[in-house]
Amino acid sequence: MNEYRRVVVTGLGVVSPVGSDMETCWNNLASGYNGIGPITYFDTENYKAKLGAQVKGFDAEQYMEHVETLRNDLYTQYAIGAAQQAMDNSGILGKIEPERFSVYFGSGIGGLGTTSAEVEKLNTRGPRRVSSLFVPMMIPNMAAGTLAIRFGCKGAAMPSVTACASGSNAIGEAVRAIRHGYTDAAISGGAEASIVPVGVAGFINMQALSTSDDPNAASLPFDARRGGFVIGEGAAALILEEYEHAKARGAKIYGEICGYGVTCDAYHITSPDPEAEGGARAMADALREAGYKPGESVYINAHGTGTKMNDKGETAAIKKALGEEEARKAVISSTKSMTGHMLGAAGAIEAIACLKVLETGIIPPTINLNEPDPDCDLNYTPNKAVKTDVDLCLSNSLGFGGHNACLAFRRVK
Repeated sequence: MNEYRRVVVTGLGVVSPVGSDMETCWNNLASGYNGIGPITYFDTENYKAKLGAQVKGFDAEQYMEHVETLRNDLYTQYAIGAAQQAMDNSGILGKIEPERFSVYFGSGIGGLGTTSAEVEKLNTRGPRRVSSLFVPMMIPNMAAGTLAIRFGCKGAAMPSVTACASGSNAIGEAVRAIRHGYTDAAISGGAEASIVPVGVAGFINMQALSTSDDPNAASLPFDARRGGFVIGEGAAALILEEYEHAKARGAKIYGEICGYGVTCDAYHITSPDPEAEGGARAMADALREAGYKPGESVYINAHGTGTKMNDKGETAAIKKALGEEEARKAVISSTKSMTGHMLGAAGAIEAIACLKVLETGIIPPTINLNEPDPDCDLNYTPNKAVKTDVDLCLSNSLGFGGHNACLAFRRVK
């Protein structure tokens, strides 16, 4: 790490199933609030999965004119809301050269709602009725592009599209760009809005979603009863900044991103490698960059989707990366038990959770963990938050396609 420029976080923003401002979101995560409920966006009568984690408390016109809501897919609207919060929180606007300000922002799917609506128009009303804005609203780089336009970021504007790892990869690649001097600050994170009929149907038919009709028995990471994830949505944004730049302008610093590991299983399009080698390497690389030493207290925000294979494999990966003894000392939780799986936004909101753990010493729980799986035998903070100070936080993201990402965070010294 010493040869690199240091990267810190100076702004946070969130639009989520557990609240669409930072105070509400964090208070709900810390108190074990369940953001999962019946899908209300469309009639789910013919769908095996009827639950989702829908965004709560978001008013797009708080952040943009009404006409802009018509010209941006919902995933981009969520990105704008979260990024505006983070920008306001950081106070960086006007204090950085536009050419030294970048955007690295992920989405696993992009404008699926727009795609679905415009295909319906094509099939029922003909090609001339398809919107001229269909392509720019749909493409998964448009959140990054729109944020760059909105805030005058003339450095790189790059999307990360790595399924469930998109938000974490966006943050990690922004860290590398700042470390190596290509930019001084970046808006980073992820956004997703895929609770639409075709998206839910697709996940159901690949047997990825929980079919429980009980919100408290649906998203069950590390529980023996788990049967799939609950689809979520939203956005989370972080302002990343070179440490000396942040210090010079007197910015509040939430923490330092001190490690990033990124690997690929190269195994299967949806299933994780049963040996968990790729996930373990991503964690090990992040730990090495972070200067981890055995004996340090560690919190891990697990990928923890509540699917049979992921949770068992991630448990094995944690043991391989830390070693059995240190793995059993780590404090772990899956906030997806409350937010559902926010897909391309998941890694970003979970990075924010890590920063809040460092700030508050509160470990958010894995709610509804009532029947632990013997194959998942680590400390997953069941049901109630605990108070403990930790030295290092890790956030894991493991995506379809074998994409693995791990981010490491410390307090700034």
